[in-house]
Amino acid sequence: MPMKIAVCIKRVPDSETRVKIAADGKSLDEAGVKFILNPYDEFAVEEALQRKEQAGSGEVVVIALGPAAAQETIRTALAMGADRGTLLQADRIPADGLAAATALAAELKGGGYDLILFGKMAIDDYNHQVGPMVAELLDLPCVTTVAHLEIEGGKGVAEREIEGGLEVVEFPLPAVLTTDKGLNEPRYPPDRKEGKIVGEGGAAVAELVRLLREEAKVL
Repeated sequence: MPMKIAVCIKRVPDSETRVKIAADGKSLDEAGVKFILNPYDEFAVEEALQRKEQAGSGEVVVIALGPAAAQETIRTALAMGADRGTLLQADRIPADGLAAATALAAELKGGGYDLILFGKMAIDDYNHQVGPMVAELLDLPCVTTVAHLEIEGGKGVAEREIEGGLEVVEFPLPAVLTTDKGLNEPRYPPDRKEGKIVGEGGAAVAELVRLLREEAKVL
């Protein structure tokens, strides 16, 4: 049975990046900051890809809310194997979780998704709130911080780690889930092949043409 899955992803600063406060005293100075796909969202993307593969067919759609630069974050998910991506372009990601959830829910509504996945939280704000808010706005069941998942016959069973043990939750599809570390091992886009320096100045042009003709065979 085909699975149509949406994964809502977020562009966040790399946790190893040194950040500075902007002149307004309230926002991040993005100069020199490296941005990445939110690590918890990687588990969500991977889970969607595995569910589609197990079903044998279907579609994985990634959705990001943010500035034009978030296209790069979408491309990361596409390189992992997602089928298509949608950018809900805004000058900046809203600080208010409900504003973000409202925009995402409007895009997701009527999309016919069997599953809507989020990372359990974004590492820049630690709010844990947008996924459950989207579920509430769409009137769908929601299970958060999923560490193990089984889906069969239009329903699922999720395990979530709680203080002192595991909680097991059964739910019908469609549903909204937020993913925790350990649910799977995200695949990573293949590294680019090492580049080649062909020389400097005018002499390099002839060598480049030769390589393009004889090795790359594009001329």
